[in-house]
Amino acid sequence: MNILISIVLKPDFLQPIQQFQLSACIAVATHQFLDKYDEGSLKIKWPNDLYWRDRKLGGVLIENIVRSRESEGGTWDWAVVGIGININQESFTADLKNPVSLKQVTGKSFDQIRLAKELCISIDQFYKRLINKEATAILERYNQLLYKKDEMVKLRKGNRIFSAVIKNITPSGQLIVQHSVEEQFDFGEIEWLI
Repeated sequence: MNILISIVLKPDFLQPIQQFQLSACIAVATHQFLDKYDEGSLKIKWPNDLYWRDRKLGGVLIENIVRSRESEGGTWDWAVVGIGININQESFTADLKNPVSLKQVTGKSFDQIRLAKELCISIDQFYKRLINKEATAILERYNQLLYKKDEMVKLRKGNRIFSAVIKNITPSGQLIVQHSVEEQFDFGEIEWLI
């Protein structure tokens, strides 16, 4: 009913500290693939979920295999990119937060195998752009597609709940928000309260 796919990449042209470049590349490629089915309503929720309005359509997880060499620093050997996209599913378990499927968005059923092939083509196009040193353009596009950009949202860091305006994402993947002060957060530091 859905797309659940793993893609193995060898991003040895990037340094391990540039991991967010790959994450942004995959998120933007997945967005481009899905956007043709509901143009303009889909956004990338930091760091790499795909949201239609305030509902989760899909997500990306990347497992990185980095080898450390003391004299040369680390090398990025492999990245296993896992992508899950709700395609034809119409009912979800109660423990999922705000799920939605492409069928619910469009009212149409889809051949998920054909869509998975289209997704791979989109990822291949953006991955080639990353290889060709277009990371800045990819990050710019990521920031244009950022979920709740320039909007006030509620966030939680530990026991602290606060409201802040989502500003953008840094090249290293930190979320920049503005409230009484500007703050930057790494992955896993904060939780969105939607």
